[in-house]
Amino acid sequence: MNHTTVVEFVLLGLTNSRHLEIILFLILVIAYFLILFGNITVISITLVDRLLQTPMYFFLRNFAILEITFTSTFIPSTLYSLLTERKIISLPGCFLQMLLFFYLGTCTFFHVATMSFDRYVAICRPLHYTAIMNNRFCFQLVLACWAVSFLLMLSPAIMIVQLPFCGPNVMNHFYCDASQLLQLSCTDTWFIEGLFFILSIIIVPGTLTITVISYGCIIITILHMPSSSGRKKTFSTCSAHLMVVTVFYSTSIYRYNRTAQRGGQGSDKVLSFFFSVVTQMLNPYIYSLRNNQVKQALKESMSKAFSSSLRHP
Repeated sequence: MNHTTVVEFVLLGLTNSRHLEIILFLILVIAYFLILFGNITVISITLVDRLLQTPMYFFLRNFAILEITFTSTFIPSTLYSLLTERKIISLPGCFLQMLLFFYLGTCTFFHVATMSFDRYVAICRPLHYTAIMNNRFCFQLVLACWAVSFLLMLSPAIMIVQLPFCGPNVMNHFYCDASQLLQLSCTDTWFIEGLFFILSIIIVPGTLTITVISYGCIIITILHMPSSSGRKKTFSTCSAHLMVVTVFYSTSIYRYNRTAQRGGQGSDKVLSFFFSVVTQMLNPYIYSLRNNQVKQALKESMSKAFSSSLRHP
């Protein structure tokens, strides 16, 4: 027997103030534009420039695709809600948004760990880098990120879409959050909550361990470099990466690795905003666009485009 009576949910959003909603709309529009512009630039330049056909830029290109799809699962709907004050999402739409958010979010953790491993091999094992990070292995790593993420989220996804919802139907969030969705179900969800907690332990601290070990080895290698200029250049790049990783993981751990995931708090929305918007906005500019090779490739590409426009007015 189907007990589901709720056909839509109400998302309260980031704030109740109309004035703040307008300000947040403008902030989110700028953030989404920077996410799209930065990541599309990374994808385009790494595909066009022959000097950027390396494993590092292969991972960055896939990471850029992932960031665009991840943020597109909720930012457009949030912008629509802020602009029109329509805060309703259908039950199937809520399920789809939640599943895509957590699937793509899980992929993000694995991609960050993969890129950290790539940097470890490049800096700590430079003589073996080409042999280890060959095209086939790089493709397998990226495929594994997507496949493992899908398999981890498959069981809880099947269980969640079968839950009955009898009311209330109000979520204090700006997207369909799994923890709040479970609270709104009119049946006991302790098993699914426990499963989500176990998965979050595997995903977040698990990938963080790989990232910390990789960057720990990188820092030790940097300290043993004979050239001070080489140390300074490499450490500058790694420190920027570590800053983004720290914000990304610290907000994620506090938000999702708690024994009692009782959603609806204002702090949850702030942490979710940092995790899902702020770090995604910073990633293409810190990981890719501040890189000297990428800067040079962009200059050459713009120079060629400008010269071509002059020849063919």
